[in-house]
Amino acid sequence: MSPVAKTTKSRAKVSAPDPVLPLRKRRPEALTTREQEILELIWTGFKNKEIAQRLKISVKTVEAHRANMMKKIRVSNTAQLLKAAIQGKMLKLR
Repeated sequence: MSPVAKTTKSRAKVSAPDPVLPLRKRRPEALTTREQEILELIWTGFKNKEIAQRLKISVKTVEAHRANMMKKIRVSNTAQLLKAAIQGKMLKLR
């Protein structure tokens, strides 16, 4: 096969219509009720284990909620999470 024929064949494969993929939804920015509850307990000064005991859930679940909040708010540590929550009026200071 000549080089021209190879190029033509490969182009035919590439020019086939691509399947339309659904757009990926962005994470919701609002915290869930449970995340809000955990955020307030973090603000109060409770550790993950104490939050888990209070809410009757596992420590792993508390850690997962904390990680989800940090992803939503786009921060990398608890101090930034609390600062962003205050600035975003997700926490009410008393």
